[in-house]
Amino acid sequence: MSEETKKTKEKEEHKTKKEKKSGKGKRELEEIKKELDVVLEKVEELEKQNEELKDSLLRKVAEFENYKRRTEKDQLNLLEYAAESVLLKIIPIFDDLNRSLEHIDETDNVESIKEGLKLVVDKFKKTLEEVGVKKIETKDKQFDYNYHEALMQQNVEGVPPHTIITEVEPGYIYKDKVLKHAKVIVSQDNTEASEKEESGEAQN
Repeated sequence: MSEETKKTKEKEEHKTKKEKKSGKGKRELEEIKKELDVVLEKVEELEKQNEELKDSLLRKVAEFENYKRRTEKDQLNLLEYAAESVLLKIIPIFDDLNRSLEHIDETDNVESIKEGLKLVVDKFKKTLEEVGVKKIETKDKQFDYNYHEALMQQNVEGVPPHTIITEVEPGYIYKDKVLKHAKVIVSQDNTEASEKEESGEAQN
């Protein structure tokens, strides 16, 4: 094989290798481009989902703020008009008292007046019970500082010590809360009374 032929063959082989290498590079470039397109599509899809989630979140926040405002308004109305149901029960009793006063000069029958007032008082008592207000029991009850306020003690024969003997002012409970303690007079412990008397005599 001549030197010229050899060189020509080498050139052709080199050219073929170069073309193969170039073709391989193009294929790799196309694959990279395809992968990049896929990634870009994913990024675009994620951005779209992100915007949708952001819009949804903003709507939820707005809905919650509206709900919060409505709830606060309802609570304020509830507090402001909490006594409405009680007042609606008390007003008719007030009207009954006014009617009684309007007609009190038209009769000389004291019993009739007393009966009318008793009906009003009974109606008022029933209304208080309906809203959860009850009178604290005191008659012959043992003194209990949770419900009673002792104004004084008296030595009473035949009565157990610390027993309520007189109610000075009534007390009231609203459901499970004491609105007003009953003011009472209680029997004294005879032992304590004797000791005080002996102590007084000793001092004299």
